Amino acid sequence: MKVTIYDVAKQAGVSISTVSRVINNTGRISEKTRKRVLEVMKELHYQPSIVASALTGKRTRTIGLIIPDVANPFFSEIARKVEDRGRELGFNVLMCNTDNNPDTEEMYLSLLKQKSVDGIIIGTTTKSYTLLNQLLQEKFPLAFIAQDIPELAINVVRVDDFLGGYQAVSHLVSLGHEKIAIILGNLSRTSDKYRLQAYRQVMEENGLKYEEKWIVYTDYSMKDGKRAALELLQSSPKPTAIFACFDSLAIGVYQAAKELGLQIPDDLSIVGFDNTILSTIVDPPLTTVAQPIDEMGRRVVDLLIDEIEGNNNTKQRIILPPELVIRQSTKLL
Repeated sequence: MKVTIYDVAKQAGVSISTVSRVINNTGRISEKTRKRVLEVMKELHYQPSIVASALTGKRTRTIGLIIPDVANPFFSEIARKVEDRGRELGFNVLMCNTDNNPDTEEMYLSLLKQKSVDGIIIGTTTKSYTLLNQLLQEKFPLAFIAQDIPELAINVVRVDDFLGGYQAVSHLVSLGHEKIAIILGNLSRTSDKYRLQAYRQVMEENGLKYEEKWIVYTDYSMKDGKRAALELLQSSPKPTAIFACFDSLAIGVYQAAKELGLQIPDDLSIVGFDNTILSTIVDPPLTTVAQPIDEMGRRVVDLLIDEIEGNNNTKQRIILPPELVIRQSTKLL
């Protein structure tokens, strides 16, 4: 039989309202009583009902996190940091993986709302504008991480993608490379657009001509990164360097180079973006642009919880600086 709040109150020798105050951390209760109630809850394996809390208008102390691909180390690291910070502040995190499917994303947005989460952090390339606008009109707490839709009034935490792209391509130019290609996603993320803009600007500022075929779009996966790299490396003229806009794509470039018998960095220099664990375990280690993942995860949770608790109704767009981390995948031409 399921343990109820009445069972906890009876065994602890207190009133039901006292147990309720302990659960919701409200009212004045002696530390001795609080400790006794918590011990009984643990002994009886009692779990307060989130649904019941929601029905009484109380917060569930649960937030949703929607990410596009849990297999991508960048998003798995983001998820870990969001979960850690949420736990520090007394919130549980429900993670939803969309596999880059817009229909799945819309389903999760609706589902999380139905589950009465207190707010949602979105890391996907959302196309659910109608649903998002509806949630915003309802003043439902939302925040973007590593993504941005400037026309929507939503809290945002992301890196300066233009500056990161500028650093990456400038580094390759400083090493004497002129034939530089770029592999990016499908332009559904704002990060793609800013990084591509930076690529074009650096090339133009340095008087370097680039072939349009050196700009290759992918579905963000390692497999498609390899496909894109094979396409570039078997073309003429062939690039001497590649800026892969995500570490996962950069790994695809490594696979293509190996298949073609090319040595990194002797035959090909590569720069990635994210500075995930992938960048340190490949051989040679990957030169990449680091995103401050710890700070991004912490600050997006803080923004969302501030909105949930009514501490700040002003929407903020926090853009953090990237850092170029030079390793052994690039060298002087």
